[in-house]
Amino acid sequence: MTDATLDSVFADLGFRERVFGTRRSRLSPAFYGYSLTLIALCAGWLLRDQHFIDPQDGVGYWLGIICGSMMLVLLLYPLRKRIRMLRVLGKTKHWFRAHMVLGVIGPTLVLFHSNFQLGSFNSRVALFCMLLVAGSGVIGRYIYAHIHRGLYGEKTSLEELQLQLTTSLQQTEGVTSLLPKYAEKLKALSDEVQGDSATGSLSTAASFMWTFRKYTVWLSLRRIARREIAARAMVSAPVKNNTDKLQKVTAAYSRNFVQLIGRVAQFTLFERMFSLWHVLHMPLFFMMVISALLHVLAVHMY
Repeated sequence: MTDATLDSVFADLGFRERVFGTRRSRLSPAFYGYSLTLIALCAGWLLRDQHFIDPQDGVGYWLGIICGSMMLVLLLYPLRKRIRMLRVLGKTKHWFRAHMVLGVIGPTLVLFHSNFQLGSFNSRVALFCMLLVAGSGVIGRYIYAHIHRGLYGEKTSLEELQLQLTTSLQQTEGVTSLLPKYAEKLKALSDEVQGDSATGSLSTAASFMWTFRKYTVWLSLRRIARREIAARAMVSAPVKNNTDKLQKVTAAYSRNFVQLIGRVAQFTLFERMFSLWHVLHMPLFFMMVISALLHVLAVHMY
């Protein structure tokens, strides 16, 4: 085993980028947005007994007006997708981005409007409906990310994921000569998750089982790699001199490879879950809008 072979393995795997991502991804607006929202919620909860905000007057009242307006704007997104004449209002992805952002800001302002306390019966109904829809949105965002390119990207196809898997395997050419058993295991896993030759996918039940299997598969790959590297180090000076580095690289690659085969294996599951989530989320969303309108009507009438 030569130093050149080791160098090709390290170059192909891209350890730092695969594990830590780019600086740009770590400094994304979403990260800061969620962080600031969490800080604001904690501060509001801790200061709720100070009664800085009155829901019926001043800042508290206008927070309610702003929240109600946001709920109406949120309603435009599903309408934009279904009514042809509204397509002149802009691209769907921009409306989806606004839907996601307002879906976080709106519930946060509602909690400040209520001063983190339960009010009258109609206020409680509106609040619980809003929290139910917000929770549903968080679940939907998690499912959405598994079948789309990023948070606001287009829908990913199973063929694209399989192509990424093939490309990932092609990057292990240096590993094949260095760690043949490890490379053989990677190939076997790739063939397994692509299912039968007719559909190229797993059944829903098998796809679901990968939710739990991927952790044991990851540990198995790391164990195989460690053993094979230790065995190679006994007969190869370059491997012995780079054992720690090679262990880190294979561990990082194993984790990313398992994430990729997990996406391929679970694509069927998440696609089915997203369809079912849509059926549930839309009635909840309209129930929230109706309860919010009734709440506004009750407040101003009585």
